Formats: sequence, structure tokens, C-alpha cells
Amino acid sequence: MIKSWIGKIHLWLGLASGIIVFIVSVTACIYVFNQEFTKLARKEAIYVTKPSVSKILSPSQLFENAQQLLGEKKIGWVNIYSKPDKSWVFFSYKGNSEATTYFNMIDHYESVYIDPYSGETTGSYNEKTDFFNIVKYLHWSLLLSTKIGQPIVGWSTLIFVVLLISGLVLWWPKSFKNGKNLFWIRWKKRTSAKRKNYDLHNVLGFYSLIFALIIALTGMVWAFKWFQAIVYVVASGTTVPPAVEIKQSVPTQVEDSKAIDIAFQQTLQKYSQAAQFRIVPPADSLAALNIYVGDKEGVYYKTHQLQFDQYSGELLNERTHNDKNFGEKLITANYDIHVGAILGIPGKILAFVVSLVCASLPVTGFFVWWNKRKTRKKPLFQ
Repeated sequence: MIKSWIGKIHLWLGLASGIIVFIVSVTACIYVFNQEFTKLARKEAIYVTKPSVSKILSPSQLFENAQQLLGEKKIGWVNIYSKPDKSWVFFSYKGNSEATTYFNMIDHYESVYIDPYSGETTGSYNEKTDFFNIVKYLHWSLLLSTKIGQPIVGWSTLIFVVLLISGLVLWWPKSFKNGKNLFWIRWKKRTSAKRKNYDLHNVLGFYSLIFALIIALTGMVWAFKWFQAIVYVVASGTTVPPAVEIKQSVPTQVEDSKAIDIAFQQTLQKYSQAAQFRIVPPADSLAALNIYVGDKEGVYYKTHQLQFDQYSGELLNERTHNDKNFGEKLITANYDIHVGAILGIPGKILAFVVSLVCASLPVTGFFVWWNKRKTRKKPLFQ
């Protein structure tokens, strides 16, 4: 009786969320290797030849060069890599909070690649129309604004979690000795298409269950603030949010200060072994200059933040990875866990395969229901 009700819940929730789960899962498959494909597509812009003698130009000079190319569009941040053969990437982004769709909610989103040795531009791109950015926002909010699309994706993901758990209950055999066929796909020439579809739904669903739950739950961390709060409280053991100081700069009469050069040099001295840096210019005349440091390239789970006075380059505050409690560390690692990057390429391959299986579950589940529906239909005339 209980399984019967669980079966009905599983069915109707699956039919209600199936299309969204399919879209989110397929886009996850595509997006998981976005960094690798982007490196190939933009190879000439990303990689530069390091001169035998020349040193990199100062950050202030490179900022100036990038700003000249962007014109009136303000630089939002710059990504810097320790590898000597990589360009600096400057980004400019401006959004429209009143818009309802992806293409309307971004006024502009552009990137400029600059050779740090010569200061010359190696490439520029309109990130708004970039394939992987469109895929990301389709995955994130169905190409709708975050306030509209994100709840739809979030609740569909929550339903998917319920479907995974209820599916396990429905799958669970009365006897594991007699239910060996639930663990393996064993088809013969005479095996019907209905049976093959049923086996794909059950067996693939079972083996992907744990990893699918991890991917779904990490997705919910972004979708719902209340869920992120639960994750933080459980992981950190406290309901008190972390005390994060936001420092302010002290305005001076110096207009042509090389504060950004001083700040970046201090950062390099402190984190000489770091793989990547992100410089975020101050938002206004009082804000601090922020530099984020990543220990490993392409992942974000171990980062440090430094705040500098935008006029003098004085270090105002430093918050390292070790200063964070476990709850903060887990939230910081959420993206890397979600896409499998925390385990490197093997983790990404695993995330790709699991996402592909997740995309198949609504399809095979629909046909399981459709086949049963056709079987149960009675003829009009007997």
C-alpha cells in the first residue's frame, strides 16, 4: 500500500518536472567541460610567447590598455594566471535588473585578452553571445532572469531529489537474492523494447543515485538561501554567520597613484605559489581594491581574499582559506563539487556521465508510464 502511494507520487512529480530536469541535465553535460573547450577555441588569444628577457608590464599599464579598448565600458575584474604563457583577461559586465530574459538582462558582457609582456590585445569576445554562457544561463534559469527562472529550476531540482529517493524505495527488492536483475542489464535477442527501457530507468538510476543527489543538492545551494543556510549550519555547527570585514579606502589628493601595482606586488610576495588571481577594482571612491587568490587553476575551493586601500595600496585586511570555518569552506567548494572539478578531469567525466543519466531518467520514466498506460487501456468494444 505504501509503495503504491510512493509510486503515484513518483509518477506525477516526474511528469510535472521531467522537461525541466531534462533541460538542466543536458546543459550540465555540455557545460561541465566549458573550460577545456574554451581553451581550444581561444588558443591564440589565451596563450602568448614569453620573451627571454622582458618582464610583464605593470598592472596599471595593462588596465589602461584594456580600458582604452573597452572605451566607456568599465572594467569589472581581471583574471591573472601564474603560468608565464597566458594572457591577462579583462572583463566588463553591465546588467539590467528589470529585464525578464537572458538577452535583455545583460547590457554588455565582454572580455579582452592582453599579452602581459607587450600590452597588446590578443583577442576580444562578446561573452553575452558565447555558446557556453548561453548554456550556463539555460542551466541556471532557463534563459529567464534569475528571480523568475531560478525558482523554477530550484523547485524542479528539489522534486528531482524526491524522485531519486522515492525511486530507490520503488526499486528496493523484497529479496536481493531474487532481484539480481535489478543490478545488471542482461538483454537477450528476444528482450522487448519495453523491458529494455524499464531496465535502463531502474539500473542506471540506481548506480547514479549517490552522485546525482550530490549534483542536485549542490545545485540547490544556489537556488535557495534557506537551503544554503542549512548546509552552512550543519557543516559549521553554528547559526552565527561569519564575521567578514569590509574595509574602506581613505581618499587622498593623489590622483595618479600606482596603488594597484603596489597591491599586486604585495599579493605576489605573500602567495608566490598561487595559480590564479582576480583583481576587482573598487566600486566607488571609498571602496577597497579586492584581490582574490586561488591556489589551483580552474577551481575555487581554496581561495584567499585581500583588501587594499585604492589610493595607497596599503593592505587593509586579509582573509585566508584557513580563516574560514568548515561551513564556509564547503559553500566555497560548492561549484567545484557541483561540476566534479574538485576531483580534476576524472571528476568532470563522472559529472558528465551522471548528468547524462539524469537527462535520460525523465525520458525512460515517461515511456515506462506510457507503456503501462497503453497496456491498461481497455478496448472500446468487447
